Amino acid sequence: MTETTALSEAAEELLAAVWLAREEGAQEPMARDSLAAWSGEAARELSQAGLLELSGERVAFTPAGEKQAASVIRRERLAERLLADVLNVSDPVATEVACKFEHVLRTGIDDEICTLLGHPRACPHGSPIPPGPCCQEGSVAAARVVSSLADLAPGQSGAIAYLHSHRDLVQRLLAMGVIPGAGIELLQNAPSYVAQLGNTQIALDRETAAGIYVRLTGPSAQPPRRHRRLRLGLRRGRSVS
Repeated sequence: MTETTALSEAAEELLAAVWLAREEGAQEPMARDSLAAWSGEAARELSQAGLLELSGERVAFTPAGEKQAASVIRRERLAERLLADVLNVSDPVATEVACKFEHVLRTGIDDEICTLLGHPRACPHGSPIPPGPCCQEGSVAAARVVSSLADLAPGQSGAIAYLHSHRDLVQRLLAMGVIPGAGIELLQNAPSYVAQLGNTQIALDRETAAGIYVRLTGPSAQPPRRHRRLRLGLRRGRSVS
């Protein structure tokens, strides 16, 4: 992300609290007593650093404060994805550990983790992850651990890590057996994406394939078998969205 100011953990937690309150609909400037992580000392630190505006009982981000809060939130949510998708640490342990792990991640390291995870757009709970320069540049890691199905090469396989799409499509995919933990192999990526899922082949458009994130295990050692194929919205003039 952008250059940030070194802060205490309490100050970072207060920045995150303001960000989360805004995500939940609070309007700036917001009442300080509505912030669970409110600390007068942390607020003074942020005010002196030019990151938070204090006006009586209300607070608001400065432009620099908003950027630094995005960096804090980004690190925490990337830590959650790393713990859930790579280390298989589940809630509530993952959330607790991520809050602590976030403080040791700094600019540069978070981009490396983001690239390693395939630039995820949301944390395991569905909250958006603020994008970084690596997302905008489309960086690719040689040792990527998690990638969207749309970015795989034919023959690559792994286990589905998570789904990221609108609710209706996610429900349809789940009903078909496209669920976290299931093994999947990409068979072709043109003219449509075709993947092996258990004993079934499924055909997907690019948007749908891009929302399926896979924990990679390497190229398939066995040639693809011929099985019944399910097509999702591939008739002319239609796409899954």
